[in-house]
Amino acid sequence: MAKQANNNGANLGFETQLWAAADKLRGNMEPSDYKHVALGLIFLKYISDAFEAKRAELLKEELADAEDREEYLAENVFWVPKEARWSHLQAKAKQTSIGKDIDDAMLAIETSNASLKGVLPKDYARPALNKVMLGEIIDLVSGIGMAEEADRSRDILGRVYEYFLGGFAGAEGKRGGEFYTPRSVVRLLVEMLEPYKGRVYDPCCGSGGMFVQSEKFVEEHGGRIGDIAIYGQESNYTTWRLAKMNLAVRGIDADIRWNNEGSFHKDELQDLKVDFILANPPFNVSDWGGDRLREDGRWKFGVPPVGNANYAWLQHIHHHLAPNGTAGVVLANGSMSSGQSGEGDIRRAMVEGDVVDCMIALPGQLFYSTQIPACLWFLARNKNPGGGWRDRRGEVLFIDARKLGHMVDRTRKEFSEEDITKIAGIYHAWRGGLDADAYNDEPGICKAATLEEIRMHSHVLTPGRYVSVAAAEVDDVPFEERFVELKETLAEQFAEADELAAFIQTELERVQANV
Repeated sequence: MAKQANNNGANLGFETQLWAAADKLRGNMEPSDYKHVALGLIFLKYISDAFEAKRAELLKEELADAEDREEYLAENVFWVPKEARWSHLQAKAKQTSIGKDIDDAMLAIETSNASLKGVLPKDYARPALNKVMLGEIIDLVSGIGMAEEADRSRDILGRVYEYFLGGFAGAEGKRGGEFYTPRSVVRLLVEMLEPYKGRVYDPCCGSGGMFVQSEKFVEEHGGRIGDIAIYGQESNYTTWRLAKMNLAVRGIDADIRWNNEGSFHKDELQDLKVDFILANPPFNVSDWGGDRLREDGRWKFGVPPVGNANYAWLQHIHHHLAPNGTAGVVLANGSMSSGQSGEGDIRRAMVEGDVVDCMIALPGQLFYSTQIPACLWFLARNKNPGGGWRDRRGEVLFIDARKLGHMVDRTRKEFSEEDITKIAGIYHAWRGGLDADAYNDEPGICKAATLEEIRMHSHVLTPGRYVSVAAAEVDDVPFEERFVELKETLAEQFAEADELAAFIQTELERVQANV
């Protein structure tokens, strides 16, 4: 995985070596199984270190009781019983009972901390798990942050946890991408929306990366943890557990709900209205149960098709925005142009309703989970909110970012910090209003289009239609760049054809079932 350019998100310098060592130890275990072994131990080390740091402080205070759990809970530190403390487990790392010892530690922590009930992995004693490997992993994790002061040590553990999440997503491929949105994509969403203060929501939160980056953003810009309130929902129980641990190692308090019915059919937070939504829903889901939700009040712009959930996600997200709320959503490129099953009508209603703020075409190969080209939708409940933002009613900003990003391995790209700054800067210049000349259209890069211009394109929202350079300028584009662009366009068309074929198959099966 590539190192980040800035210090706030920079790699610590040893994650690659740590990952390689840990990966080597897993032997024949599948990444999906080993993921919980490694991440569970990193989590255990984190909360034990946080507990020991607070305990050391209390021992120095005359009137404090270092064994009073209320002292820890008051500062958002988990209570760790003696048998669950890392030093206790480290001393037993080479014993054959270590698997049971870890399971007992996890259970003791859950029993002592209600917010962790049902979250921690507790199958380290299973026969298939090599106990020698387990001891070696404990030794490996024991070295993380050992030479650092307490706060720095916990920060290192949090960042190692985040790095390992990304590593497992890459190792698992498509399945891994279901719980992890690439870090550079999350950073772009956060930098665009600037969630300084208020309520942040993700209706399909995966392992919680959107929330981690939002909290980092607040801290990096002079705010503090607690300036934002975090809400989320996740339908996959295993992924929900990852999110709970991911947030816990960051000391982030959040209301993350789980139910296996998902946000459409059991909206746990149905009355919630938020200031910011960041989401990466699964692309083009055909079996989302839309036939049972034909009369739902969330479908303000039109009833989404049974065979594709993309416009159900967009409308669910819009429904949860506060009066001045904004949202950034990752979706498949087909969502910008599809006209099948009424999707074109819903998109037209959203454009004419003036809730679409900005559209960004992304480069290919950004995601672990799919080769389908993706885009970003930015929605706004109120495009004239004041507070330093200008009146954007009747306009949509289009940004073509397909030529940005760099390869970090044979199959995957990332945005650099410079890329993120460039894209977010365009949006902020257009959205702002303090400097009337801050934003200018750039051929091939960005274009602020009027609703009338969008109508001329039949409400298709593909940025390339609006920002494309003049014909005379095309001849100056190097052949290699034109070839890459043509290749990406072809991939997009193939993906849309696959979506259409899947929809036709679904409809045929439905018709046959009713005959």
